Formats: sequence, structure tokens, C-alpha cells
Amino acid sequence: MANVDSVSVAPQHGDLLRDAVGSGTYASASEVIREAMRDWAAKWQQRSGDIEKLREVWAEGEASGAATSVDFDDTLAEARQELKTARGRGG
Repeated sequence: MANVDSVSVAPQHGDLLRDAVGSGTYASASEVIREAMRDWAAKWQQRSGDIEKLREVWAEGEASGAATSVDFDDTLAEARQELKTARGRGG
């Protein structure tokens, strides 16, 4: 495990760390930080995946050709009909 000499946190975060350890929920401030880092890492990975997916969808849209006008109400009605048909087929 990497050893970091020190990490500065805002006073209110320091208070939260002390409260978490003082309550007995965590054995040490390091334990709180490790859990926070795991949560942050999961969120970071999700965000990175979302950004990559957005780039793919954007490129797909650009490659699909020039934009055309679409009537939203007609498109919504069509989508609802497709959904209704799919549900009728057991899908």
C-alpha cells in the first residue's frame, strides 16, 4: 500500500473524519479515506465510460449524414406505436 506523507483537507472535512472515527464506525482516518477513494474511483470509471460512450454516439451521429428536420410529435407517436407492437409480441 502506498504511503502518502500528508493530505490536506478543508476544516469541515477534517471534522467529518474525526466524527467518523470517533463514532466507532471507522478505526482510523485512513480507513475513511480508503473508502472514499474506492467510491471516487468507481465514479471516475463510470464517468470515463460515459464520456467514451458519448464520443462514440457523437461520431456515429456525425457519420450518419446531414441533419434533417423531424416533427417531434410524429416521432413520439411512432416510438409509442413501436413499443406497443413490441410489447404485443412479448418483447
